[in-house]
Amino acid sequence: MPLPDGFLQELKLRNDITEVASSYVNLKRRGRNMVGLCPFHGEKTPSFNIYTENGSFYCFGCGVGGDVITFIMKIENLDYIDAVKFLAQRAGLNMPEDSFDDSMSALRKRIYEANREAARFFYSQLYTPKGAKGLSYFRSRALAERTIRHFGLGYADPERYSLVNHLKSLGFKNNEIVQANLAYQNKNGNISDRFYDRVMFPIIDLRGNVIAFGGRILTDAKPKYLNTSDTPVFKKSANLFSLNNAKNTGSRTLILCEGYMDVIALNQAGFQNAVATLGTALTQEQALLMKRYADEVIICYDSDEAGQKATARAIGFLRNAGLLIRVINIPEGKDPDEFLRNKGEQGYNAFKNVIESSGNDIEYRIAKIKGSYNLESAEGRVSYLNEVVKILATLDNSIEQDVYISKISKELGVSPDAIKQQLNKANRKNYRDKRRSNFRDMQSKLNGRNDKINTERYKKPRVTTAEEGVIAFMIKNPDKLSLIQNSLDEERFQTDFNKKLYSYFSERIKNGDDILSSVSGDFTPDETAKIYQIVNSDFAKMANENTLKENINVINDEYLKLKTADASSASYDDIAERLKKLRENHQ
Repeated sequence: MPLPDGFLQELKLRNDITEVASSYVNLKRRGRNMVGLCPFHGEKTPSFNIYTENGSFYCFGCGVGGDVITFIMKIENLDYIDAVKFLAQRAGLNMPEDSFDDSMSALRKRIYEANREAARFFYSQLYTPKGAKGLSYFRSRALAERTIRHFGLGYADPERYSLVNHLKSLGFKNNEIVQANLAYQNKNGNISDRFYDRVMFPIIDLRGNVIAFGGRILTDAKPKYLNTSDTPVFKKSANLFSLNNAKNTGSRTLILCEGYMDVIALNQAGFQNAVATLGTALTQEQALLMKRYADEVIICYDSDEAGQKATARAIGFLRNAGLLIRVINIPEGKDPDEFLRNKGEQGYNAFKNVIESSGNDIEYRIAKIKGSYNLESAEGRVSYLNEVVKILATLDNSIEQDVYISKISKELGVSPDAIKQQLNKANRKNYRDKRRSNFRDMQSKLNGRNDKINTERYKKPRVTTAEEGVIAFMIKNPDKLSLIQNSLDEERFQTDFNKKLYSYFSERIKNGDDILSSVSGDFTPDETAKIYQIVNSDFAKMANENTLKENINVINDEYLKLKTADASSASYDDIAERLKKLRENHQ
């Protein structure tokens, strides 16, 4: 059964969307609405809108939208019921008893519990004869007992059923253990441990739940690191190792590392603001997650070729997220863990000096290309300068550009005016490219090519727009349902998605239900975003009985055109009747 309408209305009333979203997004008032930089995609110009009138949001940049429940689902990576529970707890509301499908929420709860018990099991194994190898490894990396305990580090022994048998003894079912990705299931239905003969690193979310694990093999076998795959409680592209620790430091700076051991070593040395990705390259989702807790990110990747490529990729995502960036070059090409161990008691001060001497991402990129050219030759200087200009053209701040122009001018003995001239050419090219890209995007929006929800829009743009106009009017004026239904039959809708919406909202109005309260539970997140796009569109704002009549006429006209298209098989009387109706619609 769905959640009661009254409960959902009270939930939204007590969780004002502006107040909730302000915990994650810096909002500014624009007229009756609030705007800010979207937390779901990288952008420099605010396109994320909060509509205070109907308690919804919509981003015109990435197309994400919905109500306060949808917002929490998206930003906290929760399913519908868990997002409702999250908001209910925030507002001090009790969930209705046995009035909703709680199966996914119940599974998520069991996965959290299984992960917690697995973490306890792996930690306890460290201090048994079976785990001696794991404990020896951590001690060889100079980790103190308090550090091992703080991070809950552990060991999965070489036997293939140790964890499975332990979890089964606690009452966990096979499917729960498999869904947590703690075990594999063979064709016969038997399950065995996913992690074995590895030291274990629990991954903990921002609410303190163990959501996944990373495991490092202690032999030369492959893969060296094995990580939990995505599960109902874990998405590796949207989480960071040790962010649960870093967010509590009070610092608005994060140190981004490549591996778990680098983060742990930095924490032990006194840098609790270190985080790492989870076996993958940095994603835009992770960059946006960091933006919630930091203004600046210090990239601390290895200096080898793979590390340099990862740094270049990370710079793009972090800049898109609006973060300031610095890049560390650790002396002698060491990683943070090795550097700190070699420095011993002087580790903290030595690494602090490395941070303080680090440059920003522009300086890093310029230094990197500098090594590719012979600056003793005229050709090398020209090529180097052309590459530098391309980098400077990515900067939005003209003062920042001037600073680097002055610096490069002195370095190469080239006049600042000459560099500015080249930069202006690059800026104009970037502007033209951006305009062309924006024009293509606008064309796609107008012709419906990029509408992933109503895929029929592309072939039927005129009638689709009219259908959305009717739906927008209906949502805004539920008391006018009979007026709409007297002039428009559901079967005349030509796009399946809009026909579904017309039927759905008509039924809710007839039943006296709040028209929008259950949308986020009855539709997918993408469908919900589309509905709120319609609700908050310009034609929704202009909806009145005159525009309603025009839209109904369009729908009826297009419907009758379809019927008359098959005129070869229709009788003379049928054709005459259809033409008569067409004329009536335009009177």
